[in-house]
Amino acid sequence: MYCIKANSLHKSYGSLIAVNGIDLSVKYGEVFGFLGPNGAGKSTTIKLLTTLIPPTSGSINVLGIDAIANPLETRKKIGVVFQQPSYEPTLTVEKALEKYGMMWDVDHKTRKDRVEELLSSFNLEEIRKIKNEDLSIGQRRRVQVAREFMHDMKLLFLDEPTAGLDPKARRSLLDFLKNRVKVGLTIFFTTHVLSEAEYLCDEIAIINKGKILAVDSPEELKNRFGREKTIKIRIQEPKPELLKLLENIQDCHIDFNSGTNITIRSGNSETILLQILQILNENNVVIEELSTNPTNLEEIFLSMVNESDASNS
Repeated sequence: MYCIKANSLHKSYGSLIAVNGIDLSVKYGEVFGFLGPNGAGKSTTIKLLTTLIPPTSGSINVLGIDAIANPLETRKKIGVVFQQPSYEPTLTVEKALEKYGMMWDVDHKTRKDRVEELLSSFNLEEIRKIKNEDLSIGQRRRVQVAREFMHDMKLLFLDEPTAGLDPKARRSLLDFLKNRVKVGLTIFFTTHVLSEAEYLCDEIAIINKGKILAVDSPEELKNRFGREKTIKIRIQEPKPELLKLLENIQDCHIDFNSGTNITIRSGNSETILLQILQILNENNVVIEELSTNPTNLEEIFLSMVNESDASNS
């Protein structure tokens, strides 16, 4: 049985198709990453799964509940942090946390204990008496995420939770989430920072134009789509005529805009590199820098999204 199970999920706004027949299966006790470019359908999918909007068609089961038929019952068991800022301007940090606990009917003692725990875990102790309206964007974001943990939940939806956080606060939050998953929480997580997804997620789905392109663990995605290597070459000066010569090379993808940086991705990188070096030598092109690296998750993501865009254009 899955924590989230969605089948043939569609959402249309007139002629605009925001979600186009996706299937999702999220296991209990994992972090499920949901990645895609802006406008891919991520936020719409979260709104569907959290019952904020109804689907045009399809089924959604959340925590064993038919979420379409029983939205209120579903909402009582989940937590949601949306990408849009949300805070109580005139309340101090600790009062905002306490108010959120009261909204969820958390008893007085538990509420007080959780406020102290979250102030410590999210490094908010020094600003506990400061009003939210006087906080920085990153501090408000920490409060926004922290307050969701004032109530008991089995499933948490996080839409770009690290937006506005500095690197230290970002890693602290990711580690906090990892520890919560260890004690049974399931997290549905969206981010534009691919290194975060690789660090935190057990499984990743890549979505573009409302369709799921791939679902797998970060390692398996790299095994499946990352066998190729990335070659990066910086030449001394622009050579516009190179573009046509490089386009004739087979079995690789080349990014080159007649500038000085050439990026080549290929599963046959050694042979391709020799061909490119020969062309550069024949055209008296001076190479300033050359590197060959395994393709990382970010490059896999960009490659899949670009291919999807090309096939739909």
